[in-house]
Amino acid sequence: MPPVPLDEMIIADYVHSLHQLTGIPLGKLQRYGTANSLMNPIEHPHVLELNAKQLLKVEQLHAFIQAYRVLQWEEENAKHKITTPELAGSYFSAFLSGLKDRERFMVAFLDKSNQVIETRIISEGGIAEAPVYPRQVLKAALNCDCSSVLLAHNHPSGSLRPSMEDVLLTERMVAIFEPLSIDVLDHIIIGGTGYASLAKLGQMPKVAEKSASYEMITLKSKEEAVPCSADEMLVIETIEAALDEEWER
Repeated sequence: MPPVPLDEMIIADYVHSLHQLTGIPLGKLQRYGTANSLMNPIEHPHVLELNAKQLLKVEQLHAFIQAYRVLQWEEENAKHKITTPELAGSYFSAFLSGLKDRERFMVAFLDKSNQVIETRIISEGGIAEAPVYPRQVLKAALNCDCSSVLLAHNHPSGSLRPSMEDVLLTERMVAIFEPLSIDVLDHIIIGGTGYASLAKLGQMPKVAEKSASYEMITLKSKEEAVPCSADEMLVIETIEAALDEEWER
């Protein structure tokens, strides 16, 4: 009898482990996996029509995987500062990569040395939008006594193109924080396994262009995207490129 190929063994072990950890019937997982992605039971658990107990187990498993990614990032970057879009993209990918059933907006608050004081989930929404209240970001920043902030959110669709709302929110944050001498360094968009940086795309305002507004804004990942030049699209598409230039202050 020929040996079982390694990839088939890994898939079988994955399915069996998922069954044991979540209580989803083994046969149901095997049947689903014959024609669909086996990542879906974790990333899109409702496709399997799970009961409440199974959904809770899947949520716990997803939270564990996310926590592991964050701890792994911290272990690898314990002595590093977040000084470049590349490091920011790597950092927020640990929190947001693979999040496909909701849109989540996060902010990292940094000290004068660009060390993270705190990273906070500001809001979560549905698969295509998330409401953001600027006052909540301001309150958290003042509580942290931070020197700068990094904005980030995911696009469940996988798109890396910033939407009109993404840019508008960024401009609004700059208008709020500039009078306080708090820098908004970048706005990172996570999509699929990649990320885009508004700073690298040249879409980060240097100074406040409008008066501060604290009205709620809804990030919409499926709205019309901001037009990008050929050079900007190259930045988006070349996710593996070395983006090692520090932000301009």
